Amino acid sequence: MSRYRPPRTAGTPLITPEGAARLRAELHELWHVRRPQVTQAVSEAAALGDRSENAEYIYGKKMLREIDSRVRFLRKRLENLKVVGERPADPNRVYFGAWVTLEDEDGEQARYRIVGPDELDLRNNQISIDSPLARALVGKELDAEVLVRTPAGEKLWFVVEIEYPPAP
Repeated sequence: MSRYRPPRTAGTPLITPEGAARLRAELHELWHVRRPQVTQAVSEAAALGDRSENAEYIYGKKMLREIDSRVRFLRKRLENLKVVGERPADPNRVYFGAWVTLEDEDGEQARYRIVGPDELDLRNNQISIDSPLARALVGKELDAEVLVRTPAGEKLWFVVEIEYPPAP
């Protein structure tokens, strides 16, 4: 059996200005802070002698490979992303970057921001534009009904509020 795994799709190449800044900060941290630290630790471990049984050396080299892999990914991803910071022409419709307040049939409310797949953060109610809920919301107006198919079944939501952050 082959170990080949097809590459994952990168998702929609959109990102908010805040998300782009976070990715750039991560890239800077990895390249200018963490990588030099790990490189120094690896060179110190290599100076100790036998590298075949030197756990610090082996672990350090593994860390360098992981850092380099993430750096390559971030550079390529940042190059291909489109930063969307401007407000849409029609702020009464749901588009990328919007904070949307929804109400279900029981009257319970939930508030989500539609962001790029690189910014997904459910703890802060940021959902990917590629998610089923976001795909169902995009283009909807205030007071629109949105039917979303989830693994638990279909759920009906009503768009209660649409808000966009101020333009940078």
